Amino acid sequence: MLLNDHFEWGSRCYLMGILNVTPDSFSGDGVLGQGDPISVAVDQACTFFNHGADIIDIGGESTRPGATPVGVSEEIDRVVPVIEAVTSALPECIISIDTSKAEVAAAALVAGADIINDIWALKHDKNIAAVAADARAPVILMHNASCAFKVEKLEKGGAQYTPRSYEHLLDEVCSELSHSAHRAEAVGIPTDQIILDPGVGFGKSPSQNLSLINHLDRIRALGYPVLVGPSRKSFISRVLGVEAECREEGTAAAIAAAVMRGADIVRVHDVTAMKRIVDMCSAIIRASEDGSISPERVA
Repeated sequence: MLLNDHFEWGSRCYLMGILNVTPDSFSGDGVLGQGDPISVAVDQACTFFNHGADIIDIGGESTRPGATPVGVSEEIDRVVPVIEAVTSALPECIISIDTSKAEVAAAALVAGADIINDIWALKHDKNIAAVAADARAPVILMHNASCAFKVEKLEKGGAQYTPRSYEHLLDEVCSELSHSAHRAEAVGIPTDQIILDPGVGFGKSPSQNLSLINHLDRIRALGYPVLVGPSRKSFISRVLGVEAECREEGTAAAIAAAVMRGADIVRVHDVTAMKRIVDMCSAIIRASEDGSISPERVA
């Protein structure tokens, strides 16, 4: 799959819907344990697609703070049947596989996935870069400063990864993302097949997460499309003082800010509501001084 055949970067913000094939997602929406998980997953994917999702992101291992790791075989057993079923039901839908394991990525691509979404930017498993390069698959490279053994319980809103200390947040995140992109290019992944993700929620404090969203222009200046995923994350509870189940409004605000700051893709749980947020923000961005609407999104 070639990204430039499917996405016109800068024309609008695209929507990625999250489909968790897990029993322990932090957001409580994992399809395992809900009757027939494949049917539930297909229904959810069809709802997402019909309500405006451009990409369905399928993952079989929770990345919530404190989650139990999943082995390769189990992760494959979770995601491959779902990818096959979703591909059959929605052949025109773009699917990303949310994994950091080379064997899982390879099996997912064979099953019908198009994009590899790696929260460890190809560093967790040294073989996953070759899988992407050999398959000519696009990659999403996320900045990740989290540590599985450094998790803090919150007074409200569950838990968070212990924030890393930065001398200068934006400089360091941009530098590390740039290095990740250059490593991917060095193994044969073309520049125009790379998307960067600043990693909101992964080893950052609430204020650091807010800064990343507010200064997306710094990350966009690296020259790659940018994905942002603040949906339902714990920093929203910290900022607003609400429990985990009360993050909808905070998510909407974070998504709106990300779109206004130039995000190319936003990754969300609530596709229907967030599609309206994205479309409204895009309309505002396109509005000109004379009251007309430009067909192009202002970068």
